[in-house]
Amino acid sequence: MEGSDCIDWLKKKDLLDICKENSSKLKVVFNDCLNAKNESILIIGDIGYNRKHLAAVLSGTYYFAAKKLGFKPRLFFQVPKIRGDLADKSIVDAIDFLGERSIVISCVSDRIGSLRGRIKGYRKYCEKKGMKFVTTPSLGYVETSHINCLINTLSINYPEVQKNHKKVKSILERGRELHIRTTAGTNLHMKIDAKNISSSDGNYTKYGTGGNLPAGEVFFPPVKKSVQGILVVDGSSRTRNGTELIKNPIKIRIEKGDVVDIQGGREAQLLRETLSWAERNAQYPWGIRKVCELGIGLNPKAKIIGSTIIDEKSLGTAHIAFGSNNWFGGSIYAMTHLDQVFRNPKITVDGRILSI
Repeated sequence: MEGSDCIDWLKKKDLLDICKENSSKLKVVFNDCLNAKNESILIIGDIGYNRKHLAAVLSGTYYFAAKKLGFKPRLFFQVPKIRGDLADKSIVDAIDFLGERSIVISCVSDRIGSLRGRIKGYRKYCEKKGMKFVTTPSLGYVETSHINCLINTLSINYPEVQKNHKKVKSILERGRELHIRTTAGTNLHMKIDAKNISSSDGNYTKYGTGGNLPAGEVFFPPVKKSVQGILVVDGSSRTRNGTELIKNPIKIRIEKGDVVDIQGGREAQLLRETLSWAERNAQYPWGIRKVCELGIGLNPKAKIIGSTIIDEKSLGTAHIAFGSNNWFGGSIYAMTHLDQVFRNPKITVDGRILSI
């Protein structure tokens, strides 16, 4: 559906007022993240699931924020898409229609869907066409009632947050050895891949650039086989069925960069089952249990709510992921990328405490 049909749908679901009331808070995304001027703006969302309509509400909020700034955005909704699904033809056609001076915003319950034979991947397609773009995926696991928390993570002081990202990134780029401890029991050593430090700081002001929002993460692929020790996950755990808030911490033993043992309650069992399922179904099963990422959360307004894209950005957290990292500088190919978020890390780089 498009335009007025989307607005009517929001109204029927009693979600329209929420969008309008929060819209002023998202002006900062257009101003500071995207430096929006006179571009065409396309906003893509989906209708979500029962009590889980964050994708639709966030898309609608962006729509009204853009209108308040004097832009003429186009708004599209589709049914939620998962791996292997095609994006609606109307949405692909709308993206095709856009020129270089344009902005695409996608807020989806899982993913946007395949672009029907265009260059592989939505992001690569936007980059090739020279468009600015932001994405907020995997919203279908969180109830609509969390909308204020989500909006708050987007409505931040971007110049200040970007300054902190730059500082942390610079320290990691000069480092060689990293050590993480927590009072819950995490004790991990690893070597830093200093050439591949990435910063998700929300700076998408140049054409052909884009990435995830909320912003708030510096991350890198650790040197292969260098990760050693114990990881205790006490924030949230990404599995094949979504993101699990942790009640019973997961204790994971890692040797030479591979997961070798997982202990705990229900949450640990879900992670074990996910890894086994992925190994059975993967084209590259060798990569499923490998540590592929260390990320450090830097968003001062983010909270752990059970949505990985928000949880992993929370200031005062870090996360380890298992699986694929070839898309941010690593060499591991896998069908999964499973982020495990833990609280209150004490991080040292070459023996010096990383002050955040």
